[in-house]
Amino acid sequence: MRQLAIIPHPDVKITLFSWNGKYLIKLEKGPFEQTYKVSELDLTGEEDIHLLLDQEFVQAAVQRFVGMQQDLQAAFDRHGI
Repeated sequence: MRQLAIIPHPDVKITLFSWNGKYLIKLEKGPFEQTYKVSELDLTGEEDIHLLLDQEFVQAAVQRFVGMQQDLQAAFDRHGI
């Protein structure tokens, strides 16, 4: 796996990798991460990744992180951990 770029964003850490004919877009916030795999054949180049990472996409990912935190906390609460 080869790291291609770290894409600055104020709310999440975004890292772009290339691996096995795919771009991997990794978003991290606190202890959580989301990885999106996109075939290199579906894009004309690395520049297209920046187009995909528009405000709407990143905002939805941030909301997903909130949901992930809520799900984990709910599991802790159910089991008294």
